Amino acid sequence: MSGPHARAAHADPLDGDVEEALALANGGRSGPRPDDAPAPTAPASPQTQTSAPARPDRDRQPAPPGARPAPDTSHAAPGAHAHGSGEGTSWSAARRTAAQAGRSAAEHRARAPQAPHPRTTEARAAEPRVQPAMPASAVDALDAIAPVPVDENQLPLPGLPFTDHTPPPRPAADKQAEGVEDPSEPARIPSGAARVPLGEALGLVLAAPLTALTDLPSFDTSAMDGWVVAGPGPWDVRAKGILAGHEPPPELSDGEAAAIATGARIPPDTTAVIRSEHGHLDDQGRLHPLRDVTHGQDIRPRGQECRSGELLLPTGAVVTPAVLGLAAAAGYDELTVVPRPRVEVLVLGDELLTSGRPRDGLIRDALGPMLPHWLRALGVEVTAVRRLGDDAKALLKAVRKSTADLIVTTGGTASGPVDHVHPTLRAVDAELLVNGVAVRPGHPMLLARLKEGRHLVGLPGNPLAAVSGLLTLAEPLLRELSGRAGHTEPYSAPLHTSVHGHPGDTRLVPVVVRQDEGSGHDWAVPLRYNGPAMLRGIAAADALAVIPPGGAKEGREVEILDLPWSWGSR
Repeated sequence: MSGPHARAAHADPLDGDVEEALALANGGRSGPRPDDAPAPTAPASPQTQTSAPARPDRDRQPAPPGARPAPDTSHAAPGAHAHGSGEGTSWSAARRTAAQAGRSAAEHRARAPQAPHPRTTEARAAEPRVQPAMPASAVDALDAIAPVPVDENQLPLPGLPFTDHTPPPRPAADKQAEGVEDPSEPARIPSGAARVPLGEALGLVLAAPLTALTDLPSFDTSAMDGWVVAGPGPWDVRAKGILAGHEPPPELSDGEAAAIATGARIPPDTTAVIRSEHGHLDDQGRLHPLRDVTHGQDIRPRGQECRSGELLLPTGAVVTPAVLGLAAAAGYDELTVVPRPRVEVLVLGDELLTSGRPRDGLIRDALGPMLPHWLRALGVEVTAVRRLGDDAKALLKAVRKSTADLIVTTGGTASGPVDHVHPTLRAVDAELLVNGVAVRPGHPMLLARLKEGRHLVGLPGNPLAAVSGLLTLAEPLLRELSGRAGHTEPYSAPLHTSVHGHPGDTRLVPVVVRQDEGSGHDWAVPLRYNGPAMLRGIAAADALAVIPPGGAKEGREVEILDLPWSWGSR
């Protein structure tokens, strides 16, 4: 045996899957060939039927001005079947199936015995940044199964890069000083949740209520630079002023004042704070007000914002930069959150180059550089990116040994001589939930349950088709698994120009969303370069427009799928 299949036939001393690897390299297991039996299909169930309750699918800012709720896209063209005319699950049903898979995975995680999540403080020190390579005697110069390091700080999207900084644990005495239970204590962590440092919580979802660990502010404090005064004026000003963060100031007597900085502790029995611009010092150094002084002015009393133990945010709230600030002010070093789903990317194809210009029938790998960062924009942790070539044995080993919540493969989902995804799924007894979707581009995408709580999404190899699969199957699953499904708001916009449709399939077309200066309404402007192998259109796009079978004319309202980097840009 020679060529790309030869590596799959070599024995590996670790697993001895020689016979199985040979069968996979030839398109199936030993025994009956896969084309002798019907392809596995998802079982008929409420979760996979179009009658399943629809759930929102995107986390986004409120709909743009003039936008309307997304139209119902659950219909499929009657009688559509066969490749090229609507074969596979309808687009909306596929998204609902993926969302249900994510809910099931989240429920499984909540039921599973509690173990430290790799992003918790306790486990992070022992966790490799990228999973180590799996030994393989059949690895050639492509280094097929070695992980490609992923630099998580390359992505210039707010909150997505991780850091390795772990703040020191909060002293137990501090936690007990306020007489309030600390919700970040291990005994309080809900099943399926994790505690992460504040610096790693941005974009995650709270898995426990955020309650104040202290009064805010925790002492009476000055709201302004100026003078703190006691009793009626004019006031004799003390020589020593009061600064923020210093020892408690001595009590003032009636007729006394002291210079004070913003944020400094207010002395007991103080009347008010006079702003710097509202007071005047005479030649004897006595302070005179330039306007009426009211009791308590420019003083932030203890507990003005919240009292110790008060609910600040409920379970399910998304951690924004403001939430991080509030949590820090309330005394938190860590937050209890729904962990980031862990995703591994397997890039398939012997024809892919990792550097340089395309040459000699080889093309550049566009998905390896793109998918990890796109997935992080969806709020996940990408544990590894592995380039496996068209190696059936390497793919089987990678799927078997992965511990990720979701494996994303690129290419190999059809039925060609080197398309090994379906045979691999049969080899690991996976349950095929979605086998092809009536959508263009991207119809040969698939979703499989590897075991309870773990899934595989197979994306087509063409770049825009892969993006279609990512948004159709991976995004709904990951949003459910990360607890973000409730923070969604589908919306629609009218098309600026007509878009031709496929007779039986939904089309996803790159668009920019622009506001009409006259009406103030948003329009979805379709872009050229929307073929399955093209990235030029989506590189300039804000979103994808969902075009129903048969197409859509100018002015028709269509559903809009925002791209992660366009959230909040309008």
